[in-house]
Amino acid sequence: MSATLAPRAVVVSRRSELDELLGRHGTRAAAEYFLKQRGRLIAEVEERHAAQQAALAAVSAGLPPDWRRGQVDRDDLARFLFGPEDVVITVGQDGLVANVAKYLDGQPVVGVNPEPARFPGVLARFSAEQAAVLLRDVPDGRVEVRRRAMVVATLDDGQQLAGLNEVYVGHQSHQSSRYLVTTPEGGRERHSSSGVLVGTGTGATGWCASVALERGMNETLPGPEAGELCWFVREAWPSQATGVRFTAGRIAPGQHLSLTSESERLVVFADGVESDHLVLTWGQRVDIGPSPRHLHLVTGHPSISRKPSRSGRRGG
Repeated sequence: MSATLAPRAVVVSRRSELDELLGRHGTRAAAEYFLKQRGRLIAEVEERHAAQQAALAAVSAGLPPDWRRGQVDRDDLARFLFGPEDVVITVGQDGLVANVAKYLDGQPVVGVNPEPARFPGVLARFSAEQAAVLLRDVPDGRVEVRRRAMVVATLDDGQQLAGLNEVYVGHQSHQSSRYLVTTPEGGRERHSSSGVLVGTGTGATGWCASVALERGMNETLPGPEAGELCWFVREAWPSQATGVRFTAGRIAPGQHLSLTSESERLVVFADGVESDHLVLTWGQRVDIGPSPRHLHLVTGHPSISRKPSRSGRRGG
């Protein structure tokens, strides 16, 4: 941390379901009618909204008084400038940690879970009250911090996109994608498939896990703090021109998986956020491998009992 600037606490949250409903329908009565038609009660939505607001208020009240402050909504992360003195506090489900990770470069992240009965708290491990206890010790390193591997996709024109859970390459509508794959071991094959997933150990209980489970390949998944990645081709189609030999594997540090597009337009997005993507045109290549950057996740404090360590879930 800089010796000249006080730390800045940056609180990251997303609009609640109630906020989104009111934005779409205009009034509470209209939102209530909409939910009722679908067999839901607005009371449960309001209860979750109140839990999030209470957590945000408690986090704000617990921030060290001499710290600078910032706040950003998930939808504005791509336009927010993080600084080296920032301590990032996410208030929401685990996927919010994944959403912010790609925009950071070593800043510590404290995940606050506003609804422990609803969210598993794999990455968002703390209550707002616990966050208030440990925050002051973050800049001086008196907390437990675990480095989680990230995945990065690099186009041949230099554009990059990083993810904490996984990167997807394929057609935007998930229909058939055509490309030439080159594996880390040098195998080459033309594919027609529903796209390719490259995941980290943090994301190994999410999208990649569902593919691995279907194929009985759970042993292919890396551990939550491993530096390796796993990759899977989704629904590869065997034909006279396309094969199915190279459809899964591992990517070690220093290695990468390459895809050269043979479709007019493929997209690359991370952690389920399709709106933030790169475009791969015919003949362009993308290399996907372990990122040199890591998520620095605060996982413990001497005064707080430790939760069992588990891997993350797909961002949302």
